[in-house]
Amino acid sequence: MTHFVKAWILAIGLILTPTALSAQEALPAAPVVDPVASSELEAAEVPAEAAATASGLDPALYTPMKPTEGIGMPVDGGIDFQEQFSETGKTAHWINNAILVPMMVGVSLLVLFLLIWVVFRFRRGANAVPSKTTHNTFIEIIWTVIPVLILVVIAVPSISLLAEQFEPAPEDALTVKVTGYQWYWGYGYPDNGDFEVISNMLTEEEADARGEPYQLAADNRMVIPVGKPVKLLITAADVIHSFAIPAAWFKLDAVPGRINEKVLQIDREGVYYGQCSELCGARHGFMPITVEVLSEEKFNNWVRANGGTVKGEAAEAAPTDADASEATTEIASADAAAATN
Repeated sequence: MTHFVKAWILAIGLILTPTALSAQEALPAAPVVDPVASSELEAAEVPAEAAATASGLDPALYTPMKPTEGIGMPVDGGIDFQEQFSETGKTAHWINNAILVPMMVGVSLLVLFLLIWVVFRFRRGANAVPSKTTHNTFIEIIWTVIPVLILVVIAVPSISLLAEQFEPAPEDALTVKVTGYQWYWGYGYPDNGDFEVISNMLTEEEADARGEPYQLAADNRMVIPVGKPVKLLITAADVIHSFAIPAAWFKLDAVPGRINEKVLQIDREGVYYGQCSELCGARHGFMPITVEVLSEEKFNNWVRANGGTVKGEAAEAAPTDADASEATTEIASADAAAATN
């Protein structure tokens, strides 16, 4: 009877599998923010100003920066991490190259030497009567102490790096809310008028026209100021995603119903690419991350181009409104006094 039930469950599962796959394929695609830009970018060469205009942004305020080959992106034949442009990334890169790699090479060579030595030294021809020794206090102390020392040498800088990565953001840090969707990203700026930028992957033709790497380039970028800590609030609207920028040593999961926080600071202007790093469905491999790092002046212009407000300007506008309200009150009081007289 048990086998009969299992057979029916398996059969029902096989029947429903094509239906589930068809439903997944029928899921709605990410919203296309700018259909006009897509048609314009099919040309062989499209100037950055045209791209900015097509996206609805004033080219006088913002022109998309062109990426630098080998900076913030993978390189052909690369065997090392990407060049790092954050303090945590530089520290992590140093730990890897100065501590971990030499230790791995050293331990591997030592084990290889011992293996070869044992094979030749204790072969049957050279050791017809094998020793029956089962314990050696000195050797046991060595193979206990040395691994402990190795782990301590690795643990001290690693724990320091881990603590550094999750230090709280300063109070004046810019806040950006990153939301993962199937299969695109949304970047909200609550400190700058709470507008949101929707970011979709460019087609191969569009990426070539803009001079950007295909499957890494996005139509709208997350823009942040250079050298300033940015508090990222990362969440998801549907399934688990992961926001990752290799050149900044940054990776944090986006979980529905939860907000994860981490500080991002990139110390060089440029364009930096990443990808969703958590399997999230059929188009997981097609939701790239493009981060553009600008000077503070250019960042403020980008905010204005998107209809947002700059922090300082909003603070200056508030007293002006209060003064106008106070003046209106004074005029009304004067009019009332005159009417009474």
